[in-house]
Amino acid sequence: MEIRQKFEWKKSFSVPVMVIAACLVLLNLTSRNWFSRLDLTDNKMYTLSSSSRSVVKKIDDLMTMKVFFSNNLPGEYGNNRRYLQDILEEYAAFSKGNIRFEFNTPDENEDVEQEAQRMGIQPVQLQVIENDKMEVKRVHMGLAILYQDEKEVIPVIQSTTGLEYEITTKIKRLVETEKPVVAVAKAETQEGIENTAIMDKLRQRYNVRSVDLSSAVSKEIELILINGVEDSLSIEEKENLENYIDRGGNIFLAQSHVKSDLSTQQASVISSDIFELVRTYGISIEENLVLDRTCGRVNVQQNMGFIRMAVPMEYPLLPIIRSFNRDEVVVGGLEQVQLFFASEVSSIDTLLDGFEVNVQPLMYTSNKSGLMTGSFNLNPDPKNNPALKSLDLPKKLVAVRSERTSKETSSMSQLILVSDSRFFMDGAGGSSPENHILVMNAVDYLLGDKELISLRSREITSRPLNPELEDGTKRFLKWMNILLPSLLVVGFGFFRISRLKSRSKILEEFYD
Repeated sequence: MEIRQKFEWKKSFSVPVMVIAACLVLLNLTSRNWFSRLDLTDNKMYTLSSSSRSVVKKIDDLMTMKVFFSNNLPGEYGNNRRYLQDILEEYAAFSKGNIRFEFNTPDENEDVEQEAQRMGIQPVQLQVIENDKMEVKRVHMGLAILYQDEKEVIPVIQSTTGLEYEITTKIKRLVETEKPVVAVAKAETQEGIENTAIMDKLRQRYNVRSVDLSSAVSKEIELILINGVEDSLSIEEKENLENYIDRGGNIFLAQSHVKSDLSTQQASVISSDIFELVRTYGISIEENLVLDRTCGRVNVQQNMGFIRMAVPMEYPLLPIIRSFNRDEVVVGGLEQVQLFFASEVSSIDTLLDGFEVNVQPLMYTSNKSGLMTGSFNLNPDPKNNPALKSLDLPKKLVAVRSERTSKETSSMSQLILVSDSRFFMDGAGGSSPENHILVMNAVDYLLGDKELISLRSREITSRPLNPELEDGTKRFLKWMNILLPSLLVVGFGFFRISRLKSRSKILEEFYD
């Protein structure tokens, strides 16, 4: 009887154990492709974005990701490896088996190291502290993505910032068979203008060409970037550009109405028929320069006793834009953009009878702005330029998006305008990483490809204070940021001491 009861107890115990084990196995298998993650960061940087998921869904063949990462990396580099493994697991889960990844350690196997070198991943040198002394360590931190007969490589992963965007962009490049054609226009009056940085950025995703507007624009070209026209177009250039627009071609235009030269401190109004073309989109570029209290800096030579030296000064004619139309996907995730000698943009009421337009604002200056019209004084020293101090006007519009539809043919052309003639130029707007993000967003939008726009700007980490805050408020926030953490730590210490004393007193009373 006792033996039978023992057997029944074992049998009754084994059944729930087997059920729980089966549930755990089933849950494990399910969670490989269906899971969720609690991500408390404001931009969800530890969660695969919807843009990346959309790109991954387009993979219809096996994609292999080979990671070549050294072990025992110091500090942040070890965190990079863990972050990379986490995010690759998400890529693999959402790909439904089409993405597989593997981690390799080249330091421990000579064949693996040679494979990494064949993939284009070379070792880098890091300074690390080991055994209480500084040493130079040779390590690998790269990723190769293989798809069909193509390959994309990230040779060195030094930071997690922007890593998801970089991986997704390379996946998209492998999956897409036909790349759109984007052209950078060059008119007769634009000789010597260099846009190398912007063109290199565009080549990562598109087929990029230079187009001469004196010849007919090829039908393969879906978008033209035009930078800073300073004179009227020739008859052929104007006709070819209008024909391109009439058949539905899109334009990204960087154009001010004032030609400015800081080196000579001279400026003049630009006379060009490009402004007539802009007006057909329902917008006008005013004959002025916009100033903003939130701005970049220039070096000004000043006498410091017996020495003359360059002193950095804020220069309101180089506005830093932090006010965006958050309803527009092109600029919705941006935090700042740098402009050089921009003009004000306005909408016009009187349109040509043959068109319908839809104009949407994109970017504004702050509510501490100013306008310079007529006589342009570019002197960066506020002692010699009173206009730099008179910044009490409300925000000014400096970028728009417009759709122009022909009533006769129903053909729609889109224009994105930034009122800065230097926006694409090397050494000016074209050298700013924030401006690159806006350019890529605008190009993606005009080509109808919005998958990477939100992803591109989600890991921008600049968090400036609102420029419209009063100086007293800024000082208060600064000291709060400095003192509050220390006060919280000290307060918690006193709280713990009080708790311990109370507990000790209770124990003494209990044992007494």
